Amino acid sequence: MKKYIAFDIGGTFVKCGIVDENAQILHSTKEKTPKTLDGLLDLIEKYRETCSDAEGIAISSCGAVSYDGVVYGSSALPYIHGPNIKKLVSERAKLPVFHENDANCAGYAEVWKGAAQGKKDVMVMVIGTGIGGSIFKDGNLHKGANLHGGEFGYMLLSTNFSDSNDVWARTASTKALVRKVAKAKQMDPEVLSGEEIFAMADAGDKDCMKAIDEFYHLLAVGIYNLHYIYDPEIILIGGGISARDDLIVNINKKLDDIVSAIDLAKIKPRIATCELRQNANLLGAVYGFMKTQNQL
Repeated sequence: MKKYIAFDIGGTFVKCGIVDENAQILHSTKEKTPKTLDGLLDLIEKYRETCSDAEGIAISSCGAVSYDGVVYGSSALPYIHGPNIKKLVSERAKLPVFHENDANCAGYAEVWKGAAQGKKDVMVMVIGTGIGGSIFKDGNLHKGANLHGGEFGYMLLSTNFSDSNDVWARTASTKALVRKVAKAKQMDPEVLSGEEIFAMADAGDKDCMKAIDEFYHLLAVGIYNLHYIYDPEIILIGGGISARDDLIVNINKKLDDIVSAIDLAKIKPRIATCELRQNANLLGAVYGFMKTQNQL
């Protein structure tokens, strides 16, 4: 049974795991994210020693990861942007390394063992502080000419825009929902959470109910656009919001409204939540490694 060492590098923690070729996590732990690149490399090298017979190392992280391993863009971990992380880890660990963006890894996991298993044309969107995602064509990840494939959050839903605050990621994310309710209630958004807003809505708070209704509407409009641009078999939704049992039901209601209003639209987008949540990035990174090495 082939085994792989996987890392999911986040701004607060690094998840570490040993995963086999059947997507079984044989061991996992997490460590506080080091403050320096050398500290990160030391952490990876130390964990590598726990699995001497690993086939390779699979890494998920934020940022636009190029094919050769350089991370572009910006994130909460400035030190990973610029250096060739893939090369540095390979030199330390003496193993082949796969490195990919975290949203793309989440998509890989769903295609491998999740809600998109057996499907070829798939979109996966992750909703949180922003909106990101991944695109698969014929089962293969589409990174794009400028590594921006799946950057759905940059989409504009209106011609009435003035700056970056008008992109989809900043109008329809859970962070946007929090900002909207905080503004209506003249509160500091730092003292509110998405979970609290939904709880307040369930208790009858009109500001929260209105903001959530707009939230579902904006998500549905973006999903409608994505569907008619690409026509995937399914669009999966991940992120913390995907844990809500009523998410798909409520977005589907808004999609019904849109399709009813636009008589040219004959096909309603098919949506579902991601199945593999907390371990998706580890599993997806391993699948990406296997796919790259073996051309699955």
